Amino acid sequence: MKSAESTKQLVKEKYGEIARKAAQKSACGCGCSCEPDRDYSVFSDSYQSMEGYLAEADLGLGCGLPTEFAAIKTGDTVVDLGSGAGNDVFIARRLTGDSGRVIGIDMTPEMILKAQENNRKLSYQNVDFRLGEIEKLPVADLTTDVVISNCVLNLVPDKKKAFQEIYRILKSGGHFCISDVVIKGKLPKKLQESAEMYAGCVAGALQHDEYLEIINRTGFKNVEIRKSKPIDLPDEVLNEFLSSQEIADFRKSGTGIISITVTGYKS
Repeated sequence: MKSAESTKQLVKEKYGEIARKAAQKSACGCGCSCEPDRDYSVFSDSYQSMEGYLAEADLGLGCGLPTEFAAIKTGDTVVDLGSGAGNDVFIARRLTGDSGRVIGIDMTPEMILKAQENNRKLSYQNVDFRLGEIEKLPVADLTTDVVISNCVLNLVPDKKKAFQEIYRILKSGGHFCISDVVIKGKLPKKLQESAEMYAGCVAGALQHDEYLEIINRTGFKNVEIRKSKPIDLPDEVLNEFLSSQEIADFRKSGTGIISITVTGYKS
């Protein structure tokens, strides 16, 4: 079991590497990791038809389209947790318009720099990228209309604290829309312990019911799964961690790796 600090360091290193490759225009464009010859595109949904899409900001790191169900309105203040190179931030900015505000939070300095570079191309004056951790957000209380996040909370060691922070910054009546990876069943121990699968959005994922229980215990109301899709890890990925027999056993176990998009409201 990794400590919280070692987990955070792992995530910083992996996503810092992805950002550096993107800055060098050599990003591999895979899903939740960017190692050579590794493909996690099974996680990602396509943003290309969405208004506000900027290809340079899309590093293929998501597992859903949170802005699809976020009900962002003109003038809203939106906070994106784990904003990466700015992909969801720029989509949200097209929805808030000039009168709104969008804040991206990321704990990886290289990602912040990449996002700021992308924003300079767009010249948005009401977009702000801040270095910070989700368990201690650099955002004031009761200032946010909508919180979004895409395949990031599974990387946070203290998910209870993460949702408490979301609750803290939301205005009364505000809401979140989060895409994330959850598990139904038991992952093989080798996948649970793998650094690559952690950065690949799997090893840090909670059980489906536990994830929803944390949200409800935090005090959110009208919690609803808006979209759910199974993720089938291909054998070429599993081969790096499991033997042929272990893969067969895993396939027979019925364990599900699932991308969900969930919404919840602060009363």
